[in-house]
Amino acid sequence: MNVMITKIKDKKTLRIGLIGYGLMGRAHSNAYKRVGDFFTELEYRPILKAVCARNEERVKVFADQWGYESFETDWRALIARGDIDAIDICVPNNMHAEIAIAAAEAGKMVLCEKPLAGTVVEAQPMVDAVEKAGVKNTVWYNYRRVPAVTLAKQLVDSGKLGKIFHYRANFLQDWTINPDLPQGGEGLWRLDTEAAGSGVTGDLLAHCIDTAMWLNGGIKDVSAVTETFIKERFHQLTGKVQKVGIDDACIFHCHFDNGSLGLFESTRYARGHKAHYTFEINGEHASIRWDLHDLTRLEYFDYSDDSIVRGWRSIHVTDDDQPYMDKWWVPGLSIGYEHTFVHQVADFLKSLETGHPCSPTFTEALETQKVCEAVLSSAKSRSWKETGVQW
Repeated sequence: MNVMITKIKDKKTLRIGLIGYGLMGRAHSNAYKRVGDFFTELEYRPILKAVCARNEERVKVFADQWGYESFETDWRALIARGDIDAIDICVPNNMHAEIAIAAAEAGKMVLCEKPLAGTVVEAQPMVDAVEKAGVKNTVWYNYRRVPAVTLAKQLVDSGKLGKIFHYRANFLQDWTINPDLPQGGEGLWRLDTEAAGSGVTGDLLAHCIDTAMWLNGGIKDVSAVTETFIKERFHQLTGKVQKVGIDDACIFHCHFDNGSLGLFESTRYARGHKAHYTFEINGEHASIRWDLHDLTRLEYFDYSDDSIVRGWRSIHVTDDDQPYMDKWWVPGLSIGYEHTFVHQVADFLKSLETGHPCSPTFTEALETQKVCEAVLSSAKSRSWKETGVQW
């Protein structure tokens, strides 16, 4: 027992300052708490030093529940503290830039929830700030770290699919169909264009776009259509019925730099779908597809198989030689959504050891922001738009 305690004490520490205690605040806190139990070889371990939110009573409860040593009600005070190494931003999109820039200027590492910001104009100074300060940074596009999705990356990079022809993705939900659902305020800021910047494009399609470019390279141009089905909603903060400025649904097609075609759809009006995120890639020799509802499986079709057995196969990604799975249970036992955040924390801690970036960095997330902005611009002008992506 004493030997084990000594080993834990010998670990280097990363003192976390978390801003925001919503869904992502819980997901990130869980990851910080669990990563050292399973990724035992890491030189660093996170310390839950402080959490920050405006409501003192509730942030104190959150700190007690999750084991944070202290709390703040002003993010500026949190950044000013000398006992914080990394700032984790889990607040609405319109607050990302100011907090991230201030943290970088204070020499803090920055971990930011997606999307990077509401617009490219907001996001670019964030990139400039972390690069000027030379601080570690990453953006929480966590679906990259689903083991089955990481395996898809390995298959694509290996050349098994051959030349890629098509990439298609959907992210479907149904939680905003009710016309009596208000916009704005806690829990519903994603329906407020001032806080979110956009609707499904920045919230859901941003995930699809990040994964797509990670797997298949840069997106060159887009043609999009968006729709806002409910035009007005009661706003919780103003107490008035106001125009809805976000996109409820978006469909776009695109060209990738490698010559393949892309087709993307996202909506919050697909009755019966809670979080139905899927993608499929069709190549010259093989195809792959993945579904968040069955996230531990990757489907694979290989045309080189003998014709009498050729068909789609389902790969259960739970074996030790598959991405991340050597850290968890035994083959056949699945992991879940929350583990993707543990994996990102593990990769971030590993990057502190190696000096390598923890992808996606702010620079990479800016490219996703460019695509999102081009999509919205295309829908508004009803024309093709170049993205300006440099991947």
